[in-house]
Amino acid sequence: MTLRAAWERHAVAWAQWARAPMHDSYWRFHRDQFLTLLPPPGRLALDLGCGEGRLSRDLKTRGYRMVGIDSSPTLARLAREADAEIAVSVTDAAALPFAGAAFDLVVAFMSLHDISDLPGTVREVARVLERGGRLCVAIVHPLNSAGRFESDDPASPFTIRGSYLESYHYADETEHDGLRMRFESEHRPLAAYFDAFAATGFLVEALREPSMPDSGMRHPRNRQWQRLPLFLHLRAVRP
Repeated sequence: MTLRAAWERHAVAWAQWARAPMHDSYWRFHRDQFLTLLPPPGRLALDLGCGEGRLSRDLKTRGYRMVGIDSSPTLARLAREADAEIAVSVTDAAALPFAGAAFDLVVAFMSLHDISDLPGTVREVARVLERGGRLCVAIVHPLNSAGRFESDDPASPFTIRGSYLESYHYADETEHDGLRMRFESEHRPLAAYFDAFAATGFLVEALREPSMPDSGMRHPRNRQWQRLPLFLHLRAVRP
């Protein structure tokens, strides 16, 4: 199954998961850590892989003028239903339906690892960004997607049994508080992202590996993620 088909298949489950108050890391700490990476509101911002639209809605309340795209028709519909003032279209991230230099900000929050054509997507982002515009990215940290803790013990060893350097499709299934979700993504080494940025002229001006704060703990085992990063944040500028 392609990544696009997988996210359409699990779209309703994702919307339930994403919208449950304080259910996942977005509400407990991840959104607020990501927001510190963003420049102030400007002319027009694109939410690349907007899903059911929670980040677009949150950024709108903070003064950003938002447009969203997603490859899942169901998720795009749910985003439009949640806020009809935010234009959301169903499209391939590697073939954006916008004029060149249409945006001064593109946010790709937890979406680039769910997109098959990374180089093509980054080329399109560079095309639709004005000069001096920013691309702000959050992804599953490549170290995280390559390995696993051996147990739930907070001091458990972290092991990579396969290859960190190869790219491959993977899936994680999780369930808590009565909700179940299957996440399907592409593991890529960090170099794959930087190669895509370099090929399009992006200059990375910030890189962060945020740890999980005490306020984000749901279980004692979550302290594992104070030793290793769950996520990777990047801000790049188009010269």
